[in-house]
Amino acid sequence: MNESLIDLDKQMLLQLNGSDSLFIDGMITTLTAAQTWIPLYVALFYLVIKNNDSVKNIFTIVACAAACVLLAGSVDDLLVKPLVARWRPTHDPEIGMAVDIVEGYRGGNYGFFSAHAANTFSIAIFFSLMVKNAYLSLSLLVWSVTNCWTRIYLGVHYPGDILAGLVWGGIIGVSVFTAYRFLSHQKVKNSNFVSSQYTSTGYVVSDVDIVISVLVFTFFYALVRACLTPL
Repeated sequence: MNESLIDLDKQMLLQLNGSDSLFIDGMITTLTAAQTWIPLYVALFYLVIKNNDSVKNIFTIVACAAACVLLAGSVDDLLVKPLVARWRPTHDPEIGMAVDIVEGYRGGNYGFFSAHAANTFSIAIFFSLMVKNAYLSLSLLVWSVTNCWTRIYLGVHYPGDILAGLVWGGIIGVSVFTAYRFLSHQKVKNSNFVSSQYTSTGYVVSDVDIVISVLVFTFFYALVRACLTPL
């Protein structure tokens, strides 16, 4: 990587990392935790079950979602990070002491690229293409970007790590959706609903709204929990 780009990456990280606010610290630590988003995954699973009457198609969608995570995140953790071996900011000998550490969290040694960015963006892309609802797409994009922001705030990823993760996650999301269309070609081809109650691919809008509501309430939960953070 060009030295000037590396220096820019480090400068941007130091500008965006951390704050003097315990409230923001508390909110970020909640938002970055994988368990915080379990209700979202359950809501997406509900959306899939409710709007697919074929067990085969439900299994295919769940398998595709799992493939997004495996291809986006596991490839990164098992192959890319060890091979590239780029220090996380929190472990970087050059700037590590200048990074604002939140609640002692430093992450593993290597950070290129961000599995959080790759995982969330691949899922966001896959479900956006499958459901085809603008509000859901926007909500999932906000969810993914929020996860990316938490990693920079915590100092465990450079902006370049995030950008690379988003690119890889986008590639995986589109590729897995292409595979899904191939495996379920007949259903996708014939699902052309013209109604305000359904998306163009046949998903009930009120069910989509449930997923969006779960996302909103999860963000609200993070805010409330941050408010309860001891000063």
